[in-house]
Amino acid sequence: MEAVSIVIAGGGLSGLYAAYRLERHGVRDVLLLEARPALGGRIASLAAASTNDRFDLGPTWYWPEFQPELHCLLDELELARFVQPDAGDLMVERMAGQAPARVAGYPGMPVSMRVAGGMAAVIDALHSRLTRTRIVLGRPLRRVRSTEDGLELDVGGGAGGIESLHAGHLLLAMPPRLAAETVEFQPALPQALERSWRDAPTWMAAHAKYLAVYRRPFWRSLGLSGGARSALGPLVEIHDASNPAGGAALFGFFGVPAQVRRSVPESAWRARCRAQLVRLFGPDAAVPEIDAIRDWAADPFTATAADCDGHGSHGSHQSAAPPAAAESGPWRGRLTGIGSEWSPRFPGYVAGAVEAADRGVAALVENLG
Repeated sequence: MEAVSIVIAGGGLSGLYAAYRLERHGVRDVLLLEARPALGGRIASLAAASTNDRFDLGPTWYWPEFQPELHCLLDELELARFVQPDAGDLMVERMAGQAPARVAGYPGMPVSMRVAGGMAAVIDALHSRLTRTRIVLGRPLRRVRSTEDGLELDVGGGAGGIESLHAGHLLLAMPPRLAAETVEFQPALPQALERSWRDAPTWMAAHAKYLAVYRRPFWRSLGLSGGARSALGPLVEIHDASNPAGGAALFGFFGVPAQVRRSVPESAWRARCRAQLVRLFGPDAAVPEIDAIRDWAADPFTATAADCDGHGSHGSHQSAAPPAAAESGPWRGRLTGIGSEWSPRFPGYVAGAVEAADRGVAALVENLG
C-alpha cells in the first residue's frame, strides 16, 4: 500500500491553494487527488476560438474591499484584474405581455472585480507553481478508515477499480455535504459533525448559468449595460461577461428549479435563453458565436440530491460554516475540511476557498511542527 504524509481530496481552488501553501512551508510529501478529469472544481470556463478568450461558467467576481486576502493572493500570482463593466441602462422584464422596461443602471457597490482570463487563470497560476505536489486526476475518494497508525484511503481507479493508500492526514477540498454523502468514513464521523456537514448547502450546486459569446458588445452602442432582471425567465439575472481585450459576452443565472431543467433538452433551453436576450437587447443577440449552459446540479462531483431540492433561484446561501474538524475521537487531528463552505467569513465564495485552505494548512503545519 502506497504511503503519503498528506492527501488533499479535491483539485479546485481550495485544494490547489492548500498544496501551494504546504509547499511554501517546505512540506514535500503531498498527494492531490481530483475526481474530475481536469483541475478547477467549480471554477470552469468556456473558450472562444476566435478571440482565444475564456469566459466563466462558475464563480465570476470577487470584492477586494471585503476580501483583501484573495486580492493579495492575486497580486502574489501576478494576475491582472479589471472592474466588472456596468455602464449603461438596465433592462427589466416584469410580466408577460409587457415590453421590457429600460431603467437607469446603477454601479455595483462594493466594486466587483474579475480576473483577466477568467477565474481559471487562478487555477492555472497555482498549478504552474506546484513543483513537489503529485497530482492524480480521475480519482474520486470513496472510503476513509481511521486506524491506529493513520488513515487508509480507498480511491476510485481506472476501469472502475479501487486503489488503496495510507496517509497521515487528509484535507477535504470538497463541499462538506458532498463529502458526507459520497465518502464512507470508518468509524462514522461524530453524529453532530456529520449532521452539520449534510446541512451545509453547496454554493451554486442547485444552479445553472447560460453564457453567450459575441463578436462585439453590441448592447453598449445602445447605451445598455448588458445587465437585466427578469420575472419571466428562463434567466432571472443577466450581466455583461465581456473581457477588456475585446471578447464580448453575456451570461445569466437560471431561475428554473433543477428538476424542471432536467425535463427539457439543453438545446431547447439554449433557444429560450437566446430568445430572451433578443427581447432584452435586440436582434443582434439572436446568433452568438458560441453559447453554452453549465448546470451544476447535473455534476455529481458538485451536487447531491439535497442540493437539488431547492428552487434554483440565484442567491440562496448558507448562513454559517460547519465545523471543519472533529474535536475528539479517532478523527481528531487527522481530517480537516478546507472547501469553501468551511470558510467562516465567505462560505461558498472564491475568497472562502482561500480562507478555509489557509486555516486548514496553518493548523496542520502547527501539528507537524
